[in-house]
Amino acid sequence: MWIHNPVMLEQVLCYLDIKRDDSIVDCTIGEGGHSLRFLEHLDGGTLLGIEQDEEILGRATKRLHDYAEHFIPVRDNFSNLKSIVQRTIGKGVDKIFFDLGISMYHFKESGRGFSFNRDEPLDMRLDQSKPVSALDVVNTFNRKKLTEIIWAYGEERFSNRIAHFIVGERAKNPITTSGQLADIVMRAVPKKFWPRNVHPATKTFQALRIFVNDEIEILEKALRDGVDLLRPGGRICVISFHSLEDRIVKSVFSDLNKGCHCPPDFPVCVCGGKQFIKVLTKKPAQPDEHEVEKNPASRSARLRCAVKLNTTIPTIREEEMRFSA
Repeated sequence: MWIHNPVMLEQVLCYLDIKRDDSIVDCTIGEGGHSLRFLEHLDGGTLLGIEQDEEILGRATKRLHDYAEHFIPVRDNFSNLKSIVQRTIGKGVDKIFFDLGISMYHFKESGRGFSFNRDEPLDMRLDQSKPVSALDVVNTFNRKKLTEIIWAYGEERFSNRIAHFIVGERAKNPITTSGQLADIVMRAVPKKFWPRNVHPATKTFQALRIFVNDEIEILEKALRDGVDLLRPGGRICVISFHSLEDRIVKSVFSDLNKGCHCPPDFPVCVCGGKQFIKVLTKKPAQPDEHEVEKNPASRSARLRCAVKLNTTIPTIREEEMRFSA
């Protein structure tokens, strides 16, 4: 059985600065590697662990059994973060953590076609109740839509050619396994353009997984909701694993850290904007060489952290009223 190695654990613990009575939300608990260490720091506090994959949440709950009195497991998507916190903790929280990478369990044991190195049924859903799987996408979406998905979420330069090959192959036989799809992508990408030390299907598989699980669309709102839920002095940490995620985290943190949004040539502030957080990581923290050598999957990890200031984030309606005044 695969044992999860939490990425950048010591850096996360340092930035979160957990206190014994903290209320902590792990928005992507996975197999509980980070949360196990969070719970070791608690004495009277509470950890809320959110996970949309029922099977992996069960594994985490079993792993954290010794801390059951301090642990609240919830099967849900972090897009519902505010309502989850309101019905469980019911008040503001002290620490919020996002580990946006999916667990190695999904690649190695889930059997859902996440890996291009395995020939498994093509699914890629983290939540099995979702209506659209990767199988549906590659077999029913038109070439234009496939191209858009592979480019937008994989930043794959050969997205149009890959989509063309997919449509051509499925006209002969349905594409039902990850092995079939990986083979199609390998034939679509000219060999002289294969990336060094990276499988040529990596970006396509990433794109399909992100699309099927709505990973990018829900992220910005969840980050803003998370900051809004924090008590003054509370901290939020986010680990991302690809540039699309990291750009969103950076953008949200920068916006909430900025305060005034007036054009730079204005002599005085007229927008009344407030600074809601202080960013603690001017540049994202990265795993050191020792961790990358021990756990190669950590090599693309980027950690950003911020602390909540003593102010309240306005609702969208309040923003509209302020700018229309």
